Amino acid sequence: MQIHELQPKHKNHSKKRVGRGGKKGTYSSRGMKGQNSRAGRKFMPMIRELIKRYPKLKGYRRFVFEDNTAVVNIASLEGKFKNNSLVNPTTLVLAGIVEKIEGKNPKVKILGTGKLSKKLSIQHCLVSKIAKEAIEKAGGSVK
Repeated sequence: MQIHELQPKHKNHSKKRVGRGGKKGTYSSRGMKGQNSRAGRKFMPMIRELIKRYPKLKGYRRFVFEDNTAVVNIASLEGKFKNNSLVNPTTLVLAGIVEKIEGKNPKVKILGTGKLSKKLSIQHCLVSKIAKEAIEKAGGSVK
């Protein structure tokens, strides 16, 4: 005996397909209306409740990313940095003003709250209009 000669012991029994008309009558023994007379899946009420509670994730809100920009005021730069020093995201992390986010230096935006009297050189940072004026007034530069 070989594999292609094998045959099952039982006959193939086809599933009864209800709701197609035929000898059962117009409604095919399903009744007239309601959930059980219709085609498709039949949910238990509890399962439907759980499905309705799930958050709807598709759509434009799903792709809004977090803004991981660290905000620094010029008053905190005044206290931590010496005159004629370089300010960039790396030096801000080393000074302890800004923390790393997921092991990387974050984007930094410098705002104009406070007073600045030291000459600082700002690099690789976003700077507000008021902060830029204050830094340049103190003799510093923004690149």
